[in-house]
Amino acid sequence: MSFYGFPYPTRMAAAVLSDGCVWIWSPVALTEELSHAVEKLGAVKHIVSPNKIHHLFLKEWKQRWPDAFLYASPGLIPKRPDLQFDSELGDNPHPAWANDIDQVVFRGSFAMEEVVFFHKASRTAIFCDLVQRHSEAKMTGWRGALMRLDGLVGPRGSTPREWRATFLRRSRSRAARDRVLRWNAERLLIAHGECSKTNASAIIADALGWI
Repeated sequence: MSFYGFPYPTRMAAAVLSDGCVWIWSPVALTEELSHAVEKLGAVKHIVSPNKIHHLFLKEWKQRWPDAFLYASPGLIPKRPDLQFDSELGDNPHPAWANDIDQVVFRGSFAMEEVVFFHKASRTAIFCDLVQRHSEAKMTGWRGALMRLDGLVGPRGSTPREWRATFLRRSRSRAARDRVLRWNAERLLIAHGECSKTNASAIIADALGWI
């Protein structure tokens, strides 16, 4: 996947909840292979958009699993009037997944807010665009140079600088960051770049130091 000509490999996530239903985070383009893999996990019941950029494939997932509930990130509902959302995500997890997954909204930006999740059993923090750690080997040429200047390449990746500038009320985003750090996550799963199986809290603290 590309974003304004920049290479942007994108990752989604699926979790099996304690009731056996499947929770889908930031779905990507739905292929037959992916559809079969997801169906092996169980019945898709919840489809979640973490921010208002990650919405392109919600419709095809909803069409494939019409009985699933669709959850909007803050600001997405007016952007997608063609979709019927069941609710908008907030700082408290929906009762359907509260036993398995926690969440918090990074507020304070006039451009876009993001919902960050924590899968309790695996101690995994799930970030979309707030933390990006693109591969140094794949970020080449002038586009790679710009990504490096933006602080999005390598293990010390962070948040796009132009997005950081929109957080004018950082006390709200600091509160969200502090709540995330209290989760004491061990693993980090992100949409763009390299995830980590260890030391997630330290990586997050470093990546969000700008807050």
